[in-house]
Amino acid sequence: MKEQTIFEIIHNMDKVTNNLIIQWNKIFYENLGVSHILVLGHIMENGKSRPSDIARVLGLTPPTLTHLSEKLVQKELAIRLEDKSDRRIIYLGITDKGIEIVKRANIEGQILRKNLFEKLTDEERLQLLNIYKKLNTPS
Repeated sequence: MKEQTIFEIIHNMDKVTNNLIIQWNKIFYENLGVSHILVLGHIMENGKSRPSDIARVLGLTPPTLTHLSEKLVQKELAIRLEDKSDRRIIYLGITDKGIEIVKRANIEGQILRKNLFEKLTDEERLQLLNIYKKLNTPS
């Protein structure tokens, strides 16, 4: 495949992702970014977690996670929890309010993606699904 074609694929994939994020930010009025929702989603799925573990899994730096978690705690979407056996260890947990925010964010994201993929025919959606499955197969 020509290098120019690969560049165009990457460029257009990035544009689609960026446009979805921009649209999501316009309709999700919580003064939170996608990274905040990813942190809350991780905690919701995995239970209370050490910040260093969350940062590693999400590909964030520890200072970035500290900044994100400060805002989540301030907005009462997450809480800091001390380890009962070692008070030096701190976990982040999610509050009921945080769970509701994640659920709302996911619904808004699903609506945006549904609207995006409705531009495609059934055949195009099937082709795209097969392409993504192939790209996600380990080499």
